[in-house]
Amino acid sequence: MEKVFIKNRKGQKIAVLIEQAEAQRGLAFVMHGLGGFKTQVHIQAIGEAFKEKGFTVVLFDTTNTYGESEGAYEDATTTNYYEDLEDVIEWAKTQDWYQRPFVISGHSLGGICSILYAERHPQDVLAIAPISPVISGKLSLEAHERDDPEYVSRWKETGWKEEESHSIPGLIKRLKWSHVEDRLKYDVLPDAKKLTMPVLLIVGEFDVSTPPDHVKMLYDVLPGQKKFHVIKGAPHNFKTPEELRELKETIARWTDSL
Repeated sequence: MEKVFIKNRKGQKIAVLIEQAEAQRGLAFVMHGLGGFKTQVHIQAIGEAFKEKGFTVVLFDTTNTYGESEGAYEDATTTNYYEDLEDVIEWAKTQDWYQRPFVISGHSLGGICSILYAERHPQDVLAIAPISPVISGKLSLEAHERDDPEYVSRWKETGWKEEESHSIPGLIKRLKWSHVEDRLKYDVLPDAKKLTMPVLLIVGEFDVSTPPDHVKMLYDVLPGQKKFHVIKGAPHNFKTPEELRELKETIARWTDSL
């Protein structure tokens, strides 16, 4: 595995991990979600699924998260995460292992970024595997309000959302209200007709952030080869050995059809 540091369009440092396949069958980019990082167990499981099927796998930390890249989590936006995905792919085009078309998989905010990229650059994308993906800013707010009616009003009034990290125990994550204003600009449903490539959608049964009924809205309007898989009993982030195994095996089986 090779680790490099590249610069995004703003001149910020991005940490990138490349696991090159010996007999490369394909190329896969794997992207974490909001406040996530490339070594989270579910991100690693996604990467392993592709690696075991002969794909060169590219993992990276966006800026404004808790990985090795620059920036502060409080400044995280959908726009900055998406632009970092674009910049990593642009850099990859200069490497000898680059292969087009490629696969993109992303979790949560990384999921919507993978969908947006495929809608905007369909000729470059072989297939996408959005995992627990945000479908739109509007739907993600509705999902959180369904779980906690005071969620949005509290965040808007104080200007901040504070929550303990699931991946880094003891860490209190603080995010500005401007994140919501940016997220509300995004909705993958209007251009879903452009997603003619194979699409695998995976979500946890008890996901309150990107609930199965919201993910199913995207599935229903996809025009091409598609699969929708719900991991029984699972929340938004997959952590137990059983959840991780099912996530990995579902992706691995799907890659055989590509």
